[in-house]
Amino acid sequence: MFDRRHKTQLISADQALPGRPVPAFTLTEPHTVLGTPLTGPYPAGLEVADFGLGCFWGAERAFWQLPGVWTTLVGYQGGYTPNPTYEEVCSGLTGHAEVVRVVFDPAVLPYAALLKTFWESHDPTQGHRQGNDVGTQYRSAIYTHSPAQQSEALATRDAFQPALTALGHGSVTTEIAPAPAFHPAEPYHQQYLSDSKNPNGYCGLSGTGASCPIGIAKTDG
Repeated sequence: MFDRRHKTQLISADQALPGRPVPAFTLTEPHTVLGTPLTGPYPAGLEVADFGLGCFWGAERAFWQLPGVWTTLVGYQGGYTPNPTYEEVCSGLTGHAEVVRVVFDPAVLPYAALLKTFWESHDPTQGHRQGNDVGTQYRSAIYTHSPAQQSEALATRDAFQPALTALGHGSVTTEIAPAPAFHPAEPYHQQYLSDSKNPNGYCGLSGTGASCPIGIAKTDG
């Protein structure tokens, strides 16, 4: 059922698995590291950001370590199948990417700081793969929640490209688009690389060595 020869080719909506009208599970446990609820509604004043940068285990860990992050959770986004399972996403027949949702306090952690972590934590030039992880679910993506986020994501992409080019990398392939429906991943994937779950777990994420030349704080004058 899930044997696809070309997992690096995005499918169309009419090729997608049908999924299910409601999730097959619920997330009831708090964040393993931060102790905060995973799902909303979130406290007033917090903002949401969504990022795909390969396997979501290591991606989530990169973000929960940042001061100002209130909670993180992993899930599936950018495809067609409603409420997919991990196995379905890995088949390449849902169109979804593995993503991490970051809920943060912009008064402590500007969105630009999240973008800097995103760009420097993976190789955004590899298309539908990340290192040895191959498939459309591992594509690089930024799903934005406001026009301001969209504008800043595009600006940082353009600012990062010269640094990548200088190191011999190709063009950025990152998908940048308004956030589509977010489908939480199964409970066992949440905070998978935390000390209480898999402290020595596999993480294949690796940056390019390039530094994203963006400011992480705004100054006056």
